[in-house]
Amino acid sequence: MARVIAIANQKGGSGKTTTTRSLAAALAERGRQVLMIDLDPQASLSEGCGVELHKVELSTYHVLIGTAKLIDVILEVEERIGLAPTNIHLSAAELQLVNMNRREDKLRNALRPVREHFDYVLIDCPPSFGLLTVNALSAADGVLIPMTCDYYTLLGVGLLLETVKEIQTEVNPELQVIGILATRFDGRTVHAREMLQRAQAELGVKYRVFDTVVRESVRFKESPIVGQSILTYARSSEGARAYRSLAEELENAAKG
Repeated sequence: MARVIAIANQKGGSGKTTTTRSLAAALAERGRQVLMIDLDPQASLSEGCGVELHKVELSTYHVLIGTAKLIDVILEVEERIGLAPTNIHLSAAELQLVNMNRREDKLRNALRPVREHFDYVLIDCPPSFGLLTVNALSAADGVLIPMTCDYYTLLGVGLLLETVKEIQTEVNPELQVIGILATRFDGRTVHAREMLQRAQAELGVKYRVFDTVVRESVRFKESPIVGQSILTYARSSEGARAYRSLAEELENAAKG
């Protein structure tokens, strides 16, 4: 039965899509079957997997509004990695979901028939707290929070954690905070180092702050252009090593 993880942060540019793609590849390297779900209307995950967005006939949009089954939209993008793609049509889903009964449970219900076929399901969330993100958090067993090391993002993570508490109370009491991942880290700046230390000191009291730190790298920008994960595009790069380390941390934490 798959472990479902929402990759969420309301701030754009925090590394959600990169983390979804790279962590999926790292878990697949460890022999796991992984499904990625693109729940962001910007469709960066789908595009970065080499999907031609204008040719997508069935997507997560159709799954959420109930006109397609999740199994029917999944594309194989790499060995042991599937993708439920999306495109700009997903932006209409929030408006359509508003008037639906149990609108927050659409993704959770869609996932049930496919969970047994995967070890992990990673959901790439949009940079907002609308019904798409609520659906992701409702369906998830846990949430992983990528965080760039700057002051405003640190404040935003605090707000996100408060929202997660509300979801736990009102929608999904089983939801757990898996951990906070420092991304796009530039150790050359004092500010980034200070914000990482502050996150470890303040948030680390109650939540896991992963030991893995993902440093800023141009390889993360280059790999989607050729439709590959960084683990395929630059196997020996520091970024690839970081996400292998994260996958190991994630699996070790689950055992512990």
